[in-house]
Amino acid sequence: MAAAEAVDTQLMLGVGLIEKDTNGEVLWVWCYPSTTATLRNLLLRKCCLTDESKLLHPFVFGQYRRTWFYITTIEVPDSSVLIKVTHFSIVLTAKDFNPEKYAAFTRILCRMYLKHGSPVKMMESYIAVLTKGICQSEENGSFLSKDFDARKAYLAGSIKDIVSQFGMETVILHTALMLKKRIVVYHPKIEAVQEFTRTLPALVWHRQDWTILHSYVHLDADELEALQMCPGYIAGFVDLEVSNRSDLYDVFVNLADSEITIAPLAKEAMTMGKLHKEIGQLIVQSAEDPEKSDSQVVQDISLKTREIFTNLEPFSEVSGDGEKLVLNFEALKQRRFPPATENFLYHLAAAEQMLKI
Repeated sequence: MAAAEAVDTQLMLGVGLIEKDTNGEVLWVWCYPSTTATLRNLLLRKCCLTDESKLLHPFVFGQYRRTWFYITTIEVPDSSVLIKVTHFSIVLTAKDFNPEKYAAFTRILCRMYLKHGSPVKMMESYIAVLTKGICQSEENGSFLSKDFDARKAYLAGSIKDIVSQFGMETVILHTALMLKKRIVVYHPKIEAVQEFTRTLPALVWHRQDWTILHSYVHLDADELEALQMCPGYIAGFVDLEVSNRSDLYDVFVNLADSEITIAPLAKEAMTMGKLHKEIGQLIVQSAEDPEKSDSQVVQDISLKTREIFTNLEPFSEVSGDGEKLVLNFEALKQRRFPPATENFLYHLAAAEQMLKI
């Protein structure tokens, strides 16, 4: 058990502290262990204290080059020992996606810093969680790493909310995810972007892959370069300028206006037919059932998805080197599926790397 816990706890990469002082200056004050200048600049950009709108975002999270970041920001009350500080942010970087876990832990670290005004206690707690998976304190609350299951984090968003907003058009998102396309989501409020984007990977539950999620991206050259290295992704933006960057997406979701747009170059692969209508109806029917929970809706969609893969099986054969399954395109053509279905199955095989090279 101890060994298993150690594996789980070694997911954290670092902790950092950003302060805004009474002169309005924002500074990277402390971190453990050290961090790179690139990552530090990125985290300063993500932390709302550097934002000109001066809006306070209590908690934001995202991913940059396979490192997840979680930032909790609070205003310093007058009673605190931090006399020259008006606000501060605690930053955690980690290898795993689990917003609830790291929100809970950063809140405890915030309370410690407010009370003691020194990073020493925070570092002690960080090391305790890193090595033992637990930190306990009477006045600041306790934290137990294993209380926060990854599957719970995957199911924390609401598919039903997405379907109630987009109805049958949800099938566009499902198709884009199945084909590992690039989805960009825009809304002026970061909280709305994060809630929506974190839920989308559940539409392709069979992959259980949240590494495709980049829930908070700026139109910054380095961030965009990192994003474009990913074959398919879900990227969240709060800058409407992203709508003009058609090089970044196959599907654009304007969450504020409830609009989904397919980019011209993606239209051929994303052609909708009878199969998509079936999937769309199943998604809507399941999501609108008041008896069903979000996780049951995810399960229904997952079963339908498995059915699609079962459709591919008769046209799959073991490759010459016996390494993997590949698509026999001639056999697929002979089956005479409707053109949109054949097209989708072909592109799905491509997304699953089942095409003969």
